[in-house]
Amino acid sequence: MIARAFAPASVANVAVGFDILGHAIAGIGDTVSVRRIDEPLVRIEAIRGSAVELPLDAAGNTAGAALMSLRAGLGLDFGFAVEIDKGIPFGSGMGGSAAAWVAARVAANALRDVPLSREARYPVALDGEAVASGGRHGDNVGPLLLGGLALCTADRLLPIPVPATWHSLLVHPHAGLETRRARPALQGSYALGEFVAQSANLALVLSGCHRSDAALVRAGLRDVLVEPRRAGLIAGFEAARDAALSANAMGAGISGAGPSVFAWFEDADQARAAATPVQAAFAAAGFDSDAWVSPLDASGARLC
Repeated sequence: MIARAFAPASVANVAVGFDILGHAIAGIGDTVSVRRIDEPLVRIEAIRGSAVELPLDAAGNTAGAALMSLRAGLGLDFGFAVEIDKGIPFGSGMGGSAAAWVAARVAANALRDVPLSREARYPVALDGEAVASGGRHGDNVGPLLLGGLALCTADRLLPIPVPATWHSLLVHPHAGLETRRARPALQGSYALGEFVAQSANLALVLSGCHRSDAALVRAGLRDVLVEPRRAGLIAGFEAARDAALSANAMGAGISGAGPSVFAWFEDADQARAAATPVQAAFAAAGFDSDAWVSPLDASGARLC
């Protein structure tokens, strides 16, 4: 028995929701094929499409670790053989590690006699994120399971409604920045006022989404907590962000740990038009880049 699943890229943090807010991105993702085998183990047989050598050892591979957790948690008497086709660049801030293991879990779930519900998949799916970044946060995996924009706490996964016309621009400069390297930049002291301001911004964005009120989102979609500490790691970031804002973005910021940059727009035409100046900003910093325009309510992981 064999199953194949696709999981899209994602924008984690979304400026105001560090580790708890994320959304899916259409047009790019990872595909994983999983075959049910008699041996009680997980075996990574092939990884294709990655410019970086990724581990074939299941315990050190995010997709492998997720399936090992599935086997152990459910006491399965069979195993899985896995092939991974990477479409998301390594260290891009586009949720590539999460996409691989969510796709693996979706495919493996289809091979079970009694598949798990989406709600049951979320808690155990965080194991793969722990391998990828050292923390059990759901802002990448959540939107891959739900699709669209998702609020992802330690034990709850909630969809956030957004207007169908709202779109996201995601621009990836050809540079890498691993989450494990970006996290140390966040160490140090924070003022209480920073947390208050960030909480207010998160509240404005969530309220704006629920009310379909772009003015509220514009008032809140900016990062006063994490971005100031990570911006210096990304050459060209500030110019790229400012280019998006000048092109009428509702807000813009770092996607995940970076170096990719995202921006929200009220329609697809605005998002497409903004790609040129944002990419020009990265070009001025010496980097080629790729751009994707996606509805904010893009589909999540699925069998293919």
